[in-house]
Amino acid sequence: MPSAIEWTDETWNPVTGCTRVSPGCDNCYMFAMYPRLRGMDVKGYNTAPNDVQLLPERLHLPLSWKKPRRVFVNSMSDLFHSRVPFDFVLEMFKVMEQAAFERGHVFQVLTKRPGRAVGWWNQYKKSFPDGWHPNIWMGTSVENQKYAPRLTVLARLPAPIRFVSAEPLLEQIELTPWLSDGTLKWVIAGGESGTGARPMNLDWVRNLRDQSEGAGVAFFLKQLGGVRNKRGGDAAVIDGRHWRQMPVTE
Repeated sequence: MPSAIEWTDETWNPVTGCTRVSPGCDNCYMFAMYPRLRGMDVKGYNTAPNDVQLLPERLHLPLSWKKPRRVFVNSMSDLFHSRVPFDFVLEMFKVMEQAAFERGHVFQVLTKRPGRAVGWWNQYKKSFPDGWHPNIWMGTSVENQKYAPRLTVLARLPAPIRFVSAEPLLEQIELTPWLSDGTLKWVIAGGESGTGARPMNLDWVRNLRDQSEGAGVAFFLKQLGGVRNKRGGDAAVIDGRHWRQMPVTE
C-alpha cells in the first residue's frame, strides 16, 4: 500500500508481526498500529503483534504494480525474523528479482537481524546465478553505538546498495569505519515519534550528516521526532535545509 514513510513509495508485507530485540524496538510503531488494524479486521493483524504470520497470498503483489516504485519490504515485520522460514524468504527474493527485472521496482529490505540474512544468503545464493540484483537494497537498523557492529555483519552480503537506518537515533553514533570501507551507500536518520518518544539531539544528526558527506555517502533525514508530531516531511529541517539524498545505483 502507498506509504507515508519519507524514503519509500510503497510497503509490501507478506509477513506481519515481530518481536523486540534491542532498545530501538521499545516504542516501535508496529506494536502501536496492531490494535487499530485488528479492530478494522485487516487480515494479518488478527492476533498479537508478536505473533509472526506468513501471508503467501500477498507474495506476487509487486508484479501487479506497473509503474516503477521504491518498495519497503515488511514494514510491519522483519524478513529475517527466526520465525520466517528460509524457503519463504527465498520465495520473496524471487518475486523481488522478477519484479525488478519486469517492472523496475527497487526493494528496500531493512532488518535488525543481519546475521540471519547472511546465513540465508550463504545457503541459497546458488539459487541466484546472476548474483544479488542491484534493485534489492539491504539495510540494518543501528540506534546506538552498541549495535553498530550489525554493519560489520551487513557487509558480508553482496548487495550493491547497503544502508543503515539510524532511527530512532538514541545517541551520537560513529559510522566512519563502515562509511570509509564502502559498506554503506546510504544513511537514514530520524528521531523517535509517538507515545513515550525519546528526544533526539540535533547535533547527533549533524554529526551523522557530516560523516556521510565526508565519505561521499547519501544522507537522508527522515524526521526530527516527537510525541504528537513526528516533524517529518517539510518539517524535517536542520541548518535551514532538508536532507533527502538517495544512493546512486549503477
